[in-house]
Amino acid sequence: MHRTFAALVEAAATATPTPTPGPSPDLVTPGPWGFVAIAFLALAVVLLIMDMMRRIRRARIRSEVDEQLDAEELAARQADDATRATETDDEDIDPQR
Repeated sequence: MHRTFAALVEAAATATPTPTPGPSPDLVTPGPWGFVAIAFLALAVVLLIMDMMRRIRRARIRSEVDEQLDAEELAARQADDATRATETDDEDIDPQR
């Protein structure tokens, strides 16, 4: 038991190795080309979002105009149908009776 304990104490008493230095910070950072690439991507995303919003706005306005035109066309058809019905009713009346 003493020998095992002595071996553990001896292993714990040995100096731990110092960590080796990692890679150079200059090799890890993206550098100026990385910044240019990220800036280009950010600009592209902003431009795409602006284009998407413009297209969505156009589609919304077109659908509202289409709804208004459909409503006007339906109202005109109903007025035309009402006029035809009135003319037909007037023709059906026999004035000699």
